Formats: sequence, structure tokens, C-alpha cells
Amino acid sequence: MIVPRYWSESKTRKVVDGRQFTIKRFGWSDLSEQDAKTHANTRLQEAVNTLDMEGDVRRVDHKRSYNGAEGIPIREEVIRKERDVVISRNAYGALCLNTPDVLFADIDLEHEIPFRAYVIALISLSLCAGMASLYFDFWAMYLVSIITVLAFTSTVANLMHRVLIAMSGGLEKRAMDRIRTVSKENPELHLRLYRTPNGFRALLMNDTFSPTSEDTISLLKRLKSDNVYIRMCKNQNCFRARVSPKPWRIGVERIKPQPGVWPVKEERMPERRAWVDRYEKKAETYSSCRFLMRLGSDSVAEKAEFVRKLHDELGKVNAELKSA
Repeated sequence: MIVPRYWSESKTRKVVDGRQFTIKRFGWSDLSEQDAKTHANTRLQEAVNTLDMEGDVRRVDHKRSYNGAEGIPIREEVIRKERDVVISRNAYGALCLNTPDVLFADIDLEHEIPFRAYVIALISLSLCAGMASLYFDFWAMYLVSIITVLAFTSTVANLMHRVLIAMSGGLEKRAMDRIRTVSKENPELHLRLYRTPNGFRALLMNDTFSPTSEDTISLLKRLKSDNVYIRMCKNQNCFRARVSPKPWRIGVERIKPQPGVWPVKEERMPERRAWVDRYEKKAETYSSCRFLMRLGSDSVAEKAEFVRKLHDELGKVNAELKSA
């Protein structure tokens, strides 16, 4: 996990076999802007060497706050550090806790329609359409039936899925049942469960974990953690939890200036500081999540307890506040 304090960029133009390349590379450092510039120059030279040897190269590093697909670290403002835990401000202004080895799993209650629901809806509508065509014995009805099937398959699949979810107790109950099943199947785990505005957050207390290991990825998938989150854990080699509210949920406009990717040009910093002041004043009366229960073993790793205290303090999880 790397969340650098300083960033720089280097670029060059080069013609190879009649093709012009503009190559840009970022550099980063925890020491100084000059050290970040040196790193950018080194990465740029490596890209040029690749171009000379292979005749092609990825041309630019994309300026994204949290991706990792191109080998770029988390590009966010570092607010504070506690041991190897970094508190950063993300691209839309909320605070995030980043840890290299204490596992967080966010489990959203998304209404994702399974593929089989579409198949069942398509077959059902097709059968109905075919029967209608035979009954009316009118060739134009066949065309109307095809259009009807294509137009309403998604709607019927959505309705069927909602009915099945309601019959099984709802999205929240299904998620809780799944979490309890994982806990029973893995009695060594100590899960602290929190309620977030869109679902649950699990914090594992019994041990530390590698974000890139197959066992960790498998556990996150079994908990039905968000797929994007799982991919970012692996790309950035860290776990992550948002510990302050999303601005739009508390009546605060999007971060200024846009986009909120760090660093911000010096002349735009007063605008950013003014936005942060507005946001933090409004965020004082909100929590990021609230504690629900503990599941599984009583085992507690010292590092996990350290992160738990930090998470609960920053997220105001025990306060009687609305989560956002």
C-alpha cells in the first residue's frame, strides 16, 4: 500500500518509425516534490526504453485517485498517518481509512438481477407470444409478439426477482443470512458488523490479511463484497473504509475545485479549503456507519484492535447519529 504525499509529472515527445509519441509519467514520494520529480523522470526514461525496444508503449498515466490498474498508488490528500494506516481525502471529499492488512469488506444491498431471471422471463414471454400468435392466426401478430418480448423481458425479470427477494425476507435478511453462513463455516473468524447507508461493513478482528492473496479474495467474494472494491483491494494492495459521510447525502455540493484528484494547483487551494470547511462542519452531526453486532470467535489481533479504535472514532459509529 502506497499513499504518497508528493506528486510530479514528466513528459517527452519521441518519433519512432515515423510515429510520434507523447509519453507522460507520474512520480511520487513521501520525502519531497523534488524526489517525486526524480521518480517521474526515472519512470519516463523506463517508458522511453520500452518504446525503443518494443516499438510501442502505454503513452500516459491517467490521473485517477483510486485505481491501481496502471501501477499508480492511491492519489489522495494524506490527512494523517497512524503507524502504517493512512487517512486520506478521496476524490469527492470524504475521509477514507487505508490499511495494508486489516480486512474490511463492504457489502452493498444492490438489486442485481441474476442472468437466470432474464432467461426465465424471456422463455415465459416467448411462450405467451407464440400462443397469442397461434390463437389470433394473424401474421402481423408474430412481429408484434417479438417486439413485446424484447421490450418487456427486462421489466418482467426485474419484477420476478423483486418478488423472490420479498418472499425470502428482503435484501437485508439475505445479506445477513449470507454473512452468518460465512461466519459458521469459518468459526476462527471474528467479525464486527456495521450497518452502512447501503448495506453492511464487516471488520475482521482475529488476524491480519493480505489483500492480494487468493484466500482473502475468496473470503471477500463469499461475503458478496462489492466487485469493484475487491479489484481495488488487489490493485492497491490495501483495504479501505470510508469514515466520513458522502457530501451529497448531507446537503453539501460536490468538492471544489473539480475534479477532486490530488494534488490541486496552488491557486485553487483556497477554494478547496473553503469547501473542506463547509463539509467538515456539516459532517460533524453524521456518522459513516453504526455498529450492529459481533460474530464468531473472541480472538483479537493487536493490529486489528488498533485499526478498529481508529475506525470507530473517525466514523462516530457509536454515536446516536444518522449514517450518510
